[in-house]
Amino acid sequence: MLGAKRAETRITVANSLFAALPSSDYLRLLPALEPVMLTFGEVLCESGQPIRQVYFPNDALVSLLAPVDGHQALEVGLVGSEGMVGIPLALGISITPVRALVLGSGTAMRMETACFRREFSRSVPLQRELHRYTHALMTEVTQTAACNRFHMVEARLARRLLMTRDRLQSDHFRITQEFLAHMLGVRRVGITKAAHALKKRKLIDYSRGNIVILNGRGLEAASCSCYELVRKQLDGV
Repeated sequence: MLGAKRAETRITVANSLFAALPSSDYLRLLPALEPVMLTFGEVLCESGQPIRQVYFPNDALVSLLAPVDGHQALEVGLVGSEGMVGIPLALGISITPVRALVLGSGTAMRMETACFRREFSRSVPLQRELHRYTHALMTEVTQTAACNRFHMVEARLARRLLMTRDRLQSDHFRITQEFLAHMLGVRRVGITKAAHALKKRKLIDYSRGNIVILNGRGLEAASCSCYELVRKQLDGV
């Protein structure tokens, strides 16, 4: 198994996909779901490899990365309590195109691939929710690609911080500038300048990897339009 450790206590399911299911469908899934604790830095699946388990985060945060030869992997999406890690299985594909890396430690519900395929085939509500989520995730991935090409670093940084806030449901979280530089595909000096500009406008504060969003509305205004577009898609899941 890929690094996730069994949680010691029963987890209250907070994943939105499960919350949208009729209780009868969720109760049928429950025996196949294993509560796990995900820790920062764990790789849940690797690009080009078979998907062995799927994960439904409760309060964990997972980055989807696209490795490129000779370069650092670039972030193309995030998965929190709104979604699932291993979504290609819902499309009948067993190989993942991305690396799934835990960015925020927390809990999740894990299911073996064989069990997921069986339950997915028999639950129309689960199919419906995962198809809707797949569309939202596709929107996020394509919009992120366009954003990385056309928008300024400051606006992209604001978008990324807001996406983290939304999924962790907290204005205070830990993420280093070096890591953000890798995720956004820019040099660290670019992230430093952008973060300083946002701090000077009193939108955020940061110190040694600890980031606090001081003015959420202001940060949304500083972000590019990609944030609002993707947020509306995810809100509709």
